[in-house]
Amino acid sequence: MVLKSDPFSFSPTAYSSAGLAEMSEGMRAMAESGLQQAREGYEKLREAAQSGNGALEAACQTAARGAGDYTAMLLQIARTNVEGSFDFVHALLGSKSVAEAVGVTSDHARRQFELLASQSSDLLELGQKVATDTVEPIKASAAWTFNT
Repeated sequence: MVLKSDPFSFSPTAYSSAGLAEMSEGMRAMAESGLQQAREGYEKLREAAQSGNGALEAACQTAARGAGDYTAMLLQIARTNVEGSFDFVHALLGSKSVAEAVGVTSDHARRQFELLASQSSDLLELGQKVATDTVEPIKASAAWTFNT
């Protein structure tokens, strides 16, 4: 005969009909509780996924805008450098002596070096801004997800 105290054994003859009804109510309550927890877990997961999708979309849009700004800056830099080169060639062709040509070349090299330093700094600053702005929606979404 199977004892009622053994939780891993089951025999329909060991339980009365009232005992089976009590067990059924307990099992039903446990199943309903598990189902409710599963629904709540699914809802939280769904909200986190939607938030993550929105954050990725915002990050991609920000990155695309930043890439456009970066490209525009590169084109402006190229234009400035080409105009500077034309001005240099024009000044060089207008020089009347070798000493004047050396002076024009020296001035152009100095200006180009200063311009390169300034342009590099501007590009670095824009790149950092784009990277920071791109990551911000993802950071905000992650903070929201982990706080909820």
